[in-house]
Amino acid sequence: MNDQNWLAEQFEAHRNHLQAVAYRMLGSLSEADDAVQESWIRLSRSDTSGVENMGGWLTTIVSRVCFDMLRSSKSRREELAMVSVPEPVTSRQDGSDPEHEALIADSVGLAMLVVLGKLNPAERIAFVLHDIFALSFSEIAPIIGRNEAAARQLASRARRRVQGVETTSGTAELKRKRELVDAFLAASRTGDFEKLLTVLDPNVILRNDTAFAPAANSPVVHGSQAVAKQFAGRAQGARSVLINGTVGVIVAPRGRLLFALELKVVDGKIAEIDMIADRPRLRGLDIAVLNDE
Repeated sequence: MNDQNWLAEQFEAHRNHLQAVAYRMLGSLSEADDAVQESWIRLSRSDTSGVENMGGWLTTIVSRVCFDMLRSSKSRREELAMVSVPEPVTSRQDGSDPEHEALIADSVGLAMLVVLGKLNPAERIAFVLHDIFALSFSEIAPIIGRNEAAARQLASRARRRVQGVETTSGTAELKRKRELVDAFLAASRTGDFEKLLTVLDPNVILRNDTAFAPAANSPVVHGSQAVAKQFAGRAQGARSVLINGTVGVIVAPRGRLLFALELKVVDGKIAEIDMIADRPRLRGLDIAVLNDE
């Protein structure tokens, strides 16, 4: 077996891991595929005679590729978090498709993908490599062009943004609100109209954001019956998250933020729902994952 064939076998043995790393960094399966392919090109042109840990070496390569991709556009962070139109439906040579990407996104955590998309490239790389793939900061530092202390600080800052304020997230009031919101989402997904009525205040108000085209004709909806009709059978891409320190909802099909819902709870019922779809307003939201994401 010649060296090129041996390299190809080594690369294929690590492909799934490299794709997992790239997907968490880039938030798009097609872009992750591009990053993995670029990693193969770099590998095939490299002298690997001194490489003792091929898996670690390939992880470093794909991480550098992703870092370059993330830095290539100043608007990259916004695109990751704010894309409102799904990517075109296409079939690829490896048999993957948007449905496959949806499954992967759900396994990673839709909320996690949205929050990761709001980090800057260095924060995202440091957090993903350390907290998800357990690389040491001495390994991460050269990838992002920082020293070890700076890499540690970046990961720590990213962790605070991803997890939200710890002192807030453990309160009993927040736990009760989350249980209510999760019940609301479960009833929405299954189309359980009667269950929706039990979690909504009879006089609930839904304020739709006209920036979201499907809601433009009904900016304000009054009453539990009408609001329940709006949500029954929907919310497939919705997840409960922390929004500005309290429980809210993001709707993020395939990990791409479409809109957010801020909810006001009165006497154990959802009394007000405010949709936010306008991109500048979405960018201003402090979104963090809840503990089990």
